[in-house]
Amino acid sequence: MGQATAGVESTRGRWLGLKASWIKPLAFGALNIASASGIVFANKLVMTTYGFSFTCTLTWIHTLFTLVGMRLFLMAGMFQHKSLQLRQVLPLAAAYVGYIVLCNLSLQVNTVGFYQVMKIAVAPTVMLLDLIVFGIVPAPKVVASVVLVCLGIGIATVTDSTLVKHFYGICVGAAATLITALYQMWAGSKQKELQASSMQLLHQYTPQAALILGLLIPLMEPVGWASLTGNAAAAGNGKTILSYQYTPAAVAVIFVSAVLGLLVSLSTFLVIGCTSSLTYNVVGHLKTVIILTGGCMFFGDEMPPKKLLGVGVAMAGIVWYTQLKIGSAQAKLAAKAAEPLQLVVSDSSNGGSSSTNSARYNSSTGVDEGIMSPASLISPSMGTAKPRIVTTADKAVAALYYKPAASAVLPALHRPNR
Repeated sequence: MGQATAGVESTRGRWLGLKASWIKPLAFGALNIASASGIVFANKLVMTTYGFSFTCTLTWIHTLFTLVGMRLFLMAGMFQHKSLQLRQVLPLAAAYVGYIVLCNLSLQVNTVGFYQVMKIAVAPTVMLLDLIVFGIVPAPKVVASVVLVCLGIGIATVTDSTLVKHFYGICVGAAATLITALYQMWAGSKQKELQASSMQLLHQYTPQAALILGLLIPLMEPVGWASLTGNAAAAGNGKTILSYQYTPAAVAVIFVSAVLGLLVSLSTFLVIGCTSSLTYNVVGHLKTVIILTGGCMFFGDEMPPKKLLGVGVAMAGIVWYTQLKIGSAQAKLAAKAAEPLQLVVSDSSNGGSSSTNSARYNSSTGVDEGIMSPASLISPSMGTAKPRIVTTADKAVAALYYKPAASAVLPALHRPNR
């Protein structure tokens, strides 16, 4: 009866632990989906309704708002300052700027269909980079689920009959995909490499990114006070950054877009930091499905059979990927809970050896990695372990930190007093 109760408690504990471990990823994912979806509509208002078509400048404004926002978060005590060297964060800042500039350039020189195909290719590229750089081999089922998601998004969004216009467009699209995958991969690996939280890393690299974008603006967009004329005006709306009419309504929409940009950047690092860059890509495809479905339900967009099929296939892949991730998390929790508390108590009569602890004992610090050392169960004497009876207090301490494994090991530790 006691064993059955212990088994139920163990299962309940693992389930509660699983739910707790998914609270942050789900919350961060929801924030990313909401902010990334909102910024799509906000940017559409900024660029089409109010005619502010300067993508590099708008991104620079987003980055400045992110910089100010992270400084305010630091002052509010939401995270601790961590100093990092310029060479440590410069690759991440350059990748951030590169993926934005190249994605915008790809959209300009390629068809919308080819641009979307290159965005879909980011997820397989992330898996390839993880394999090359870190030696991470994803499970075949995970690969299949990601391929299914990408296939569904492709069916739903790619509508152009002619995807490729010229070789230059292919090169730009491929470069945008590679740099985007690198940025997402580094957003996760740099947090572990530099032992910095999502907010600390974002706070450190944003100034460099803002500086690089500020230097690129005069090279990529018209800045002068006078409006454009002639061929330059025909290529755009005739406005420059300084000659644009900044009405209160336009400024308000740009402000909303910038705040959403801050939330997108922050939630991106939070999602990748607590999951992976691959999971972030799947979350991004879920956002695409939500935008397509929401446009049909609330804005009267058409939902032809091809788009509906693509949405269905993508959702099937997303559900499958989520189930695989939950199953993987359950397996890890179960394996951790099943780690036995192995205490080898030597017999002083045969000149025994010192005690060992298989729970990842760190000999240099004398403390287990994240777990209380069970040295209280052993009485060391001159380099050897002297056996003694395990008391009720010892059992309570071990059960607290090693439950449920301790319940299976502690009975064997009882010995007659010699």
